[in-house]
Amino acid sequence: MSPAVDLWLKSGSFALRSFCLIHIIHSQFYEFTETRGESMLPTLAADNDYVHALKTYRDGKGCQIGDCIVAVKPTDPYQRVCKRITGMPGDVILVDPSAKKGSSLDGSAFDSFIRVPPGHVWVTGDNLSHSLDSRTYNSLPMGLIKGKIVAANDFNKPIWRNGVLLGFRTIDNTYVDEG
Repeated sequence: MSPAVDLWLKSGSFALRSFCLIHIIHSQFYEFTETRGESMLPTLAADNDYVHALKTYRDGKGCQIGDCIVAVKPTDPYQRVCKRITGMPGDVILVDPSAKKGSSLDGSAFDSFIRVPPGHVWVTGDNLSHSLDSRTYNSLPMGLIKGKIVAANDFNKPIWRNGVLLGFRTIDNTYVDEG
């Protein structure tokens, strides 16, 4: 074989193996993806914010109330949502604590409660007035959870500011149990 062909084969083999490794890491361990929308303000920016999600939390394994997650949107399997878990299986949840009593669009009272079924979680956006979440599509099956958000980069920020590269910040569980 000529040296040129040998170089092409080695380069092609390296590129294919690199692609496979990146695919395995992305599908099984870690995801870096863009978020859009106002539902998670102020935790995540409305645009140009990228989240770091660990896939070891897939299917809700190890997730807790207060964790931010990436999940498949139940009403559209081709879209992802970023939400905060506000109820675990068995919890009794006030369906919409942000609304005025009895002022829903369909005439039902917002003072209704729901018990989160086994294998499901209740998720809401941090910006309740601009979020389509469990209040809209009900409890989220844990099988739709693709990972837990552990950090984010805000590319709206300068490259380096106050010792922070590309607006990097950790996303913490802010839940406080007062019970």
